[in-house]
Amino acid sequence: MSTQSSNEQVEILLVEDNPGDVRLIQEAFKAAGFETVFHTVTDGDDALEFLQTAVESGPGVDLVLLDLNLPRTNGFDVLEAMQADPKLTPLPVLVLTSSHASEDIVRSYELSANAYLTKPSDPDQFAEIGRAVEAFWVDEATLPPLSS
Repeated sequence: MSTQSSNEQVEILLVEDNPGDVRLIQEAFKAAGFETVFHTVTDGDDALEFLQTAVESGPGVDLVLLDLNLPRTNGFDVLEAMQADPKLTPLPVLVLTSSHASEDIVRSYELSANAYLTKPSDPDQFAEIGRAVEAFWVDEATLPPLSS
């Protein structure tokens, strides 16, 4: 991400309630070979609380990986809340979910998701997602600074 130097760690908020998927995603990003710090929460309420704290006092967040099917507040509600908060709208949000439903894809983009990625059925394919995210969102994308 051009908002930081290439030596710095990438801070990712992972919003995922399935412990197996959390492990696969973290291993995939480690295999991609870049420094990543994961802040993991298991529901939308905790995600929004974490993001509010992050923009006010840190730790910073460079990227949000968001599942849609979450307990309490779901991923769509998280996207709506982020879209409504000017401090959170600059954060890139990548929906990472098992849903292939076209209405979920459309709604995610309507709520300003930056990308929609479907979780692979093969655990080895998670590494491809890690590499793709690194190649675009870490190495290439220029993002606006977060306002405080």
